[in-house]
Amino acid sequence: MVPSLLFTLMSAADMAVQAFRQLEPPDFRVLLAMELAMKGHEYAPEKTIPKLANLSFRETEYRLSHLSKMGLIRRWKGPYVGYILNTAGYDCLAINAHVKAGVLQAFGKPLGVGKEADVYDALTPGGKRVAVKFHRLGRVSFRQTRRVRGYVAELPHVSWLYQSRLAAEREFEALKSVYPCGVSVPEPINQNRHVIVMGMIEGVELYRCPEIQKPQEVLDEILLNVKRAYVKAEVIHADLSEFNVILKPDQHTLIIDWPQFVKRDHPDAERLLTRDIRNIIQFFKRKFGMRVSYKDYLAQVLG
Repeated sequence: MVPSLLFTLMSAADMAVQAFRQLEPPDFRVLLAMELAMKGHEYAPEKTIPKLANLSFRETEYRLSHLSKMGLIRRWKGPYVGYILNTAGYDCLAINAHVKAGVLQAFGKPLGVGKEADVYDALTPGGKRVAVKFHRLGRVSFRQTRRVRGYVAELPHVSWLYQSRLAAEREFEALKSVYPCGVSVPEPINQNRHVIVMGMIEGVELYRCPEIQKPQEVLDEILLNVKRAYVKAEVIHADLSEFNVILKPDQHTLIIDWPQFVKRDHPDAERLLTRDIRNIIQFFKRKFGMRVSYKDYLAQVLG
């Protein structure tokens, strides 16, 4: 049997984590076979799954029925009979990989559920608290995703599965670049498919804060981290706003959500950096009546 997890989730990933405890190795082989087949087909052809899973047709048929009843896959009948992974099925593959890597042991409560990601509290086998982020780009339309995410717009039509995986890969890459440079971001721990395991996230998004004790100090700290990312890691967040800055209980900040990052040599680098700084400045002006100039801060970063 696959190692079981302890779960108390009551939101989007509930189906996956509940199902995970009931899955056996042949189930995962079928899910993996479907994932492989979906690289060349929208629906994994029923006839190819047994061969890829290295299982008999009868055993595969039983597993497909079992997985379908659990809501992990969906059957389709057109010119041929095929199956497609549901979100929960893809979640199970990623969770299993993190468990096998010795990264995850137990899940706890959801920390945040949004349009493009779900984040949960979890524990490692050593008892360390971590955050687990499930990228969910399939929740928005492909057209909307392409409009707001440049790295997707550059690709031909891609599935929600690949979009979410690409977003996770990019965010993990960004975190690995900026974290060693002293930028205040969650510690990158592990990434598989569309799921990232990172350091614990505790606090409240800036836009949810009714008041901040020392807004000038918080603003200065945010923009210091912007400068560190730009100067030391040569990375620009490219989507920075009050929605992805966390104010921790100790009144320090944490910058999250990095899949849209660009490198300093990107053709639009200065425009995106300016937009990041302007977004934060405008929030503090609007929320706290602060009189500051984004041009001054931009000069400090570029200087």
